[in-house]
Amino acid sequence: MASSITCPLQTCCSYHMVGSNLRSAILGERIDVHLSSVRTARIGFVRRVVECKESRIGKQPIEVPKNVTLSLEGQYLKVKGPLGELSQVYPREVLVERDESGILRVRKAVETRRANQMHGLFRTLTDNMVVGVSKGFEKKLQLIGVGYRAMVEGKDLVLSLGFSHPVRMAIPQGIQVKVEENTRITVSGFDKCAIGQFAASVRKWRPPEPYKGKGVKYADEIVRRKEGKAGKKK
Repeated sequence: MASSITCPLQTCCSYHMVGSNLRSAILGERIDVHLSSVRTARIGFVRRVVECKESRIGKQPIEVPKNVTLSLEGQYLKVKGPLGELSQVYPREVLVERDESGILRVRKAVETRRANQMHGLFRTLTDNMVVGVSKGFEKKLQLIGVGYRAMVEGKDLVLSLGFSHPVRMAIPQGIQVKVEENTRITVSGFDKCAIGQFAASVRKWRPPEPYKGKGVKYADEIVRRKEGKAGKKK
């Protein structure tokens, strides 16, 4: 007994061919397979050129105070001021230039999406370096809770946050920590990234909880409060 199968796609033909061989081997029957070709339409791709707009932050100039000295060598910038010294290596996507008037400008070296992203980022980092060595930065924290207090012992910051033992944190070099009224902490220095990292590490020990607001929070932080469980109605 012979049967006929028509397969429109070649991918299915291999499946039917294997199935027909197995069937003929098991049942002893013969199956004729007929192939038919189907034309498919071609899919075209359109290449578009992506235009990268100039960053609004990146194109702003950076004014350098008179008490700050700059040393620019290729992609390496060194900034020195009365509070300290900072340096930065720039990627190849951006260029740092200094005008005759002493103003710094960060420009894009190539027109790519990554260059557009690096443009605003490294302009902000450069401005933080200039402001840091000339004026400095500070971050303020506040302790809220019964028995919560802080104090500075030598080069360590000691925190009492309700644990069975006090938390002792080493103060990094180049950062100054000041405690007022045992509940207010001020972290200052010339490196904005280091100040923010140390302040975040202090807050991480006891983040403010949303019911009573207990914990360590930034001075300008707004904690969204939640309502507790309501008591039984009489």
